[in-house]
Amino acid sequence: MILPHTGRALADATPVPYWLDRPERPDPLPPLHGTHPADLLVVGGGYGGLWAALLAKRADPQRDVLLVEAGTCGWAASGRNGGFCAASLTHGLANGVARFPDEIDELERLGRENLDAIAATIAEYDIDCDFARTGELSVAVAPYQLAGLAEDADLARRHGHRVRLLDADEVRAEVDSPTYLGGSWDADRVALLDPARLAWGLRRACLTLGVRIHEHTRVTGLRREGAGLRADTLGNPPSRPAGRATGEGGMPGVVRARQVVLATNAFPPLLRRLRARTVPVYDYALMTEPLTGAQRASIGWRHRQGLADTGNQFHYYRITDDGRILFGGYDAVYHYGNRVAPELEQRQATFTALAEHFFTTFPQLAGLRFSHRWGGVIDTCTRFCAYFGTAYGGRLAYACGYTGLGVGATRFGARVMLDLLAGGSTPLTRLDLVRRVPLPFPPEPVRAAGIHLTRWSLARADAHDGRRNHWLRTLDRLGLGFDS
Repeated sequence: MILPHTGRALADATPVPYWLDRPERPDPLPPLHGTHPADLLVVGGGYGGLWAALLAKRADPQRDVLLVEAGTCGWAASGRNGGFCAASLTHGLANGVARFPDEIDELERLGRENLDAIAATIAEYDIDCDFARTGELSVAVAPYQLAGLAEDADLARRHGHRVRLLDADEVRAEVDSPTYLGGSWDADRVALLDPARLAWGLRRACLTLGVRIHEHTRVTGLRREGAGLRADTLGNPPSRPAGRATGEGGMPGVVRARQVVLATNAFPPLLRRLRARTVPVYDYALMTEPLTGAQRASIGWRHRQGLADTGNQFHYYRITDDGRILFGGYDAVYHYGNRVAPELEQRQATFTALAEHFFTTFPQLAGLRFSHRWGGVIDTCTRFCAYFGTAYGGRLAYACGYTGLGVGATRFGARVMLDLLAGGSTPLTRLDLVRRVPLPFPPEPVRAAGIHLTRWSLARADAHDGRRNHWLRTLDRLGLGFDS
């Protein structure tokens, strides 16, 4: 049943990402044209590409690093996410234990070091992105989810993490929702931040170190040329407020590079081999107007933890420094043939569902309005965490498949890509996480049918006390899956 105030709450929501809709958004850098040499070409100006450029330049200030971005830096997933910066490199501890049991302790250590290094970089370059290590509060909203919370907390403690189980009264003392039956507060593995400001800050740091950045520059092809690689590009003038790539023709350009980092993630890959292992899915979010003092008091949330419920189709939400609530998740929508298009970023059915779920979670906020509604595409793979590889005889390295937890893990992915380009054996390149690749998705139409059957099955499990049907149990046995 649609709540009577849901339509009113959505009526004036601006259809652009809140994080990108701010006056402090930097002016775009000019597109590339002509022919340019480079020691390292970075394709993609999201977190993965920005971290790779920054780390490469820090390691060798004489290295000529050139980054090209089809839109503006941070306009895609890096500027549209919830701002949860997790230490996990494996999309959660349970997923890591299941897939990399022999090295999970090392991966957890590397993840903690990675989060510490992100915090240090933010401080060093004075990046104003509201970084706060608040931790994450997982909440049970159905009785069957309580057992899972306890199991996850026990697993986390066995691996040295500070996790506190909360009963219904305790969790509601933290954040007050009548839907909460219990919770688990992981205090040390998640920070919250402003995702667009992080991207803009990394961009500024790259420029300060001498990285050459060209925005609105789309790479149309890669091929070997001599001892390196040639990238053909098309440059377009800015055309959209959020800095999106236009996909139209423009000024041609060429980059001749010794090495290439490919960090395009969910977008159609320049390497054919990636098309079967990565699929794009659309995630959606709402942002409220700022809460009044009375509204804030009615929900508590003094510690500003990130929140997520523990259903298969889960919601993630957080409160901003100016008292807004971001509420997203639930739907993860795949379109036939790996389709990616601007019109898919707005989905009224999902926004209506999210608004209904928001007011079910916080009925005391009835009358609050949403200021922004948006969607964006993320990359996922069959193991739910990033995978890595090289091409063109080791001259190109790539990382993709972050499945929504790339805010933190992309820095680690950048380190891996740079190690792969350096050649030889390093502690990172010896990891099973790096050496192994996920199973591919089947070709269409089986791909779409399997993904949609999985989504239907997950929704059915949520409606039937978590009971997994034969299809989900089969995926479990095969080590496959697809969730939101």
